Amino acid sequence: MQVARRRATALLCTAAAGSMLLSGCLQNPNQGGGSSSEGGGILADNAEADGDGVVTILGAFGGQEQEAFEASLTEFETSSGIDVQYTSDQDFTNTIQLRTGSGQQPDIAIFPQPGGLLGLADDGFIQPIDTYLDYDALDTTLVSGFLEAASQGGRTWGAPMRMAVKSLVWYPLAAYEAGGYDTEPANLTELADVATQIRDSGTAAWCMGWESDQATGWVGTDWIEEYMLRLWGPDVYDQWTSHQIPFNDERVIAAFDAYGELLDVPENVLGGRNAVLSVPFGEAMLPAFQEPPQCLMERQGNFVTGFFPDDVQADLDAEVGIFAFPPAAEGDYTGQPILGGGDLAALMNGNDEDAIAVMQFLTSPEFGGPWAEAGGWLSPHTTFDVSQYPDDVTRRTAEIVAEADVFRYDGSDLMPNAVGGGSFWTAMTEWVSGAKTAEQVTTDIENSWPDADDEEAS
Repeated sequence: MQVARRRATALLCTAAAGSMLLSGCLQNPNQGGGSSSEGGGILADNAEADGDGVVTILGAFGGQEQEAFEASLTEFETSSGIDVQYTSDQDFTNTIQLRTGSGQQPDIAIFPQPGGLLGLADDGFIQPIDTYLDYDALDTTLVSGFLEAASQGGRTWGAPMRMAVKSLVWYPLAAYEAGGYDTEPANLTELADVATQIRDSGTAAWCMGWESDQATGWVGTDWIEEYMLRLWGPDVYDQWTSHQIPFNDERVIAAFDAYGELLDVPENVLGGRNAVLSVPFGEAMLPAFQEPPQCLMERQGNFVTGFFPDDVQADLDAEVGIFAFPPAAEGDYTGQPILGGGDLAALMNGNDEDAIAVMQFLTSPEFGGPWAEAGGWLSPHTTFDVSQYPDDVTRRTAEIVAEADVFRYDGSDLMPNAVGGGSFWTAMTEWVSGAKTAEQVTTDIENSWPDADDEEAS
C-alpha cells in the first residue's frame, strides 16, 4: 500500500513489451479510438471553460512531490502554452467525491487507488481513455497490468503516471556481502536458506514492523498478498481480490500459514512475532544499520528509503542492496510476480482539448524526468529513460519490475474500503498477536465483505 496516501493504490494480465514475459495477452477492451467524438465515447464534462489554456488537476501528493510534479510539467507548459494548475488535497478520496457531487470536478484527477476512479466512471464523470489516447501504443510501453487495473464495463477509464513497487527485499550492503549471503535467491526455499544462515551467525534474519497508528495492520496485508501471488498465481489472486472466492478459502488460509511459518521460526524476526505490532513500520529497518546489525532483511516497498538514516539516503548505492521477493519453488505457480500499485490519471472534461493534451503528456514515457531525478518516483513505462533516475538502486527497482512475469495491484486497495482499509487490517493484528487463528480472522473478513447493494451505496 502507498503509505503516504492511504497506505494504499484489477487485475492485471501480462501483455508486456521488451523484456517483459507474456503470460496472456491484454486485448483492447474499448470501443473504437481516436478523438473524443469517435468510438461511442462518453463525453464527461465539468463546469470549467474549455479551450481557455488552463487545465486544473486535483491529486493527493504535496510538498516535495508536488514540486517535482510541477517541475516535470514546466517544459510542456512552455511549449504548449497551457497553464497547468495543480491542487494537492490530503483528503483526496473524499474531496473528489464532494467536488464531483457539487459539479466542481477538476479537468483531471489523479487517483491513488482504482476504486474511486471506477466508482466515478460508473456515474459517468470520467472520459474513457480510448477516445483520446492510443490504447494499443500505451499498452506496449506500460508495465503489465496498469490499464487492466483501470478497466471496467468493457472500457478503460484512467492511465498511470506513477508506479509503486512492493515486492522488494532490502539489506545493508556491507554487512550482507560480508556474510556471503545470496543476493539473488531464486525462490522462497533459497530465501529461507539465506534466513537460516543469517540466524546461524547470531543475527535475526528479518527486520519487521507493523505499527502505523490507526492503519496498523497494512504491512501484514502486504505479506499475505505476496504469498497469495506466489503460492497460487495471478488468476487465483484476481479471484480473491474481487471476491469470486470467499476470503476464508483454504488457499487464503494457506497463505496465512506460510507467513506464520516465517514469523514463528525462533530468532527469524527481530523481537519475535509479538514485537512487530509495537515497531513503527518506518523504523523497522533501522537496526540493520547498527554496528553490528541486529537484523539483515526487510520486505518493503520502494518508498521505504525515505525512512532510512540520512547518511544511508545520501549514498544508497553504497549502503543498501535489493532483490525481488522471490517466487515459490514449486506448486501451482512458479513465475516471478511483483506486487505494487500506482497513481492513475483520469480525464473529467472530455470536451477540453487542452486537458486532453495534458493527459497525453502526463501518461506518456516522456513525462517525469525532473521527478525521477529528484528521487522517489518511478515511471510505469518500460521505455522510460532510466538514466534519469538518481541512483542504481532505483534503476535496479525498475529493472526488477521489467523482468517480472506478472504484476498485480495491492490487493487491499482493490477490495472495498470496509475490507481493504478496515477488517483486513484489524484481522491481521488479531492474527499476529495470537488472539485469533487464521481460520477465525479470514471468516471474520469474509463476513465483513459488503454485499453488492452496500458497495454501490458507498
